[in-house]
Formats: sequence, structure tokens, C-alpha cells
Amino acid sequence: MGLTHIRTPKNFVLEERLERYADAIETHPDTYRGRWAEACWPLHTARADGTGRFAAVKLDLGCGKGAFLAESARRVPEELFIGMDIEPICIAYAAQRIVEEGLGNALVLPRGAGSLERVFAPGELAAIALNFPTPYPKRHFARRRTTTVDNLLVYRELLAPGGTLTLRTDSQPLRDYTLVQLEAAGYRIAWSSNDVRAEHPGFPQTEYEERLAAKGARVFGVQAVPGPRPDAPQIQRGRDAEQSLMAYLPDNLEALNYVPLGMEAAVMNLVNRRRNERERAQRHANGRDTA
Repeated sequence: MGLTHIRTPKNFVLEERLERYADAIETHPDTYRGRWAEACWPLHTARADGTGRFAAVKLDLGCGKGAFLAESARRVPEELFIGMDIEPICIAYAAQRIVEEGLGNALVLPRGAGSLERVFAPGELAAIALNFPTPYPKRHFARRRTTTVDNLLVYRELLAPGGTLTLRTDSQPLRDYTLVQLEAAGYRIAWSSNDVRAEHPGFPQTEYEERLAAKGARVFGVQAVPGPRPDAPQIQRGRDAEQSLMAYLPDNLEALNYVPLGMEAAVMNLVNRRRNERERAQRHANGRDTA
């Protein structure tokens, strides 16, 4: 997922790209709700077990330019991989990748998370991947985060029994916030990692991740599965915890050797505010010493 709107490259005609690679773009996804595995299976073919459907349907929510989506599809041809993104340029690039690589088990939907329940039926998804979503560090933007308790409640209804939700991010505060929200939404934690690339190296890289790695970023992550259904007080505790991500940062901000993308301005403001508070306290103390 990108942190800002992607600039249109020079000589890039969006409408032409979308038309050229339309075979990999589904613009009416609501019509496939509950039957993606069967409807997208190639005609006149059958799996080894005789069935004419994909073994599983997996979602890359906020698929970006499709590197993760395409590599996932290439590795497991018997499963269907669907990417969703609201950026038309991302949809165009992801569709181009799918078509040019001849991936018959991948497609993209120009939709956002708000349409999930209209696009997928309860229990239809075997996995949902959230790769590097925008952190929205400020409290008043908390509801835009993809891992609020309310969004997690939507995801759990769409996941099949044993289905997984996986977050990968360069933001430790977002991962730690997500752990709180997952508990509130009744998930069980399968694993939580401070270095996903080292501890779970099987994940394909996204284009965004490659750029982060060049900046020295680590990848934090968590994978969870729906557990017992939460009660109302449990859900409310998650809503009450939708605070600024600054609360999840270490006290010594000056010691940070990497600031997550999308949090730079907020961290700088906090650093400056704390520095000013220390300077005011020091001036006050010096004034008392000379009094």
C-alpha cells in the first residue's frame, strides 16, 4: 500500500493501460460474491482431484503494483489470488504484470476495504494479506487504519475456518497497536515478529518493501487467526485504544535509527516538542538557581 497518491509516469496513459490489460481486472466483482473459486477456474479443465474450482481464495488488500500478488500466484497455481487497491495506477501496473506473466490464477479489483462485504461472502477467504498499509499515526486519523478492531471484525467474518490474517509493516508502532486490536477482535496470534524477513523468509517482497530495505528498514509483522467471538466490552476496549501511534514509540526518540514512512512528520514534531519542554524546564531551573 502506498502512503500517498502515486504520480503518473511520463508518457503513461492510464485509460489505455487499463483497457489493454482489462482481462486481469474485474470491474463488477459484486457479481462473483460467494463463487470466486468456481467462477474464475479455467473452463474445460479439472484439478487432479476432479474438481473444477480453485483450492482456496486469498486476498492481497492494498496490492500496490502487484509484485507480492503475482509471485504468490506463481508459486501456488491451484489457488486464486485477488488483489484490491483504490489507486488506478496500481491497478494498471498489477494487471499488466498478471497479463504479461500469463497468470491465470490472479486478478485485481479496483475497490477499497469498504467494499469487502459486498465482494466476498462469509468464510470465502483462506487468507488476507495487509502489506505495508499506511500507518495514519495521528489519533484523529485512527479510523483509517486497516487494523482497527472494527475492520478486523469484518475480516474475521470473511475468513474461512483456520484462515489467516497477516500484517507486514516497517512500523513497529502499527504492529504493536494491531496486537491490541487483534485481541479486542477475538483473534489468536499465530506469530509476531520483529524481523519477518529473517524469521519468515517465505513471503514474496513488494516493490515498496524493496525500497524500504534500501533505507535500512526492518519488517515487523503479525499473523493471526479468528478465535472465540469477542463480546461487546472486549470490542469497546479496542475502540477506546485507538490512540495516536506515538504512544507506541520508545521514550528516547532521538535514538531511533529508522522512522517508519508515513510517521516522519509526527515523530519530528514530537521530538521538537520534547526538546522544547526540556529547554523550558532547564531555563526554569536555572532561574530558580540564580534567584
